[in-house]
Amino acid sequence: MIRVLLAFAWMVAAAPGAQTVYQKPSEFIAGNFGGRLPEARALKLSAAHQAMMKRFLGHSYQPSTIRYWAVGGTFVVILDEIGKTQPITTGFVVKGGRIEEVKVLIYRESHGSEVSRSSFTKQFRKAGLGADGKLDRRVDGIAGATLSVRALTGLARVALYLDKVAPK
Repeated sequence: MIRVLLAFAWMVAAAPGAQTVYQKPSEFIAGNFGGRLPEARALKLSAAHQAMMKRFLGHSYQPSTIRYWAVGGTFVVILDEIGKTQPITTGFVVKGGRIEEVKVLIYRESHGSEVSRSSFTKQFRKAGLGADGKLDRRVDGIAGATLSVRALTGLARVALYLDKVAPK
């Protein structure tokens, strides 16, 4: 009986589709624009954009059009990237070519949720994109969350790049 209960508990814990919503994307966006949700803009990713995304992430980015919000020097984008097997939805705020805020909005993986903690995401504050396409500041990893850390680091690079190329 104990084996059956343990097997059932393991199956429930490993069930796909489990997710933690830390904040709705619309609330994140509005929170960075004084409580109002500005009109979304869209950037269709050209072949050159996709080449840069591939450089940052190791693969082309899907979808091929990215929605973003830009008002008064504040650039906000919500991006998804696969950690190990599931997408991690993350919000980025960029001002003056530097990351002001990173927030994991929805986490769907079974491991590595430590990347959603402010003690991790605050490492991205004031990061910029160097000439080599890498962040100009070090981001420490988390044992057991390597793929999630890589996903967020890649997305940070993408957010900074998009801030440079997206029409304001």
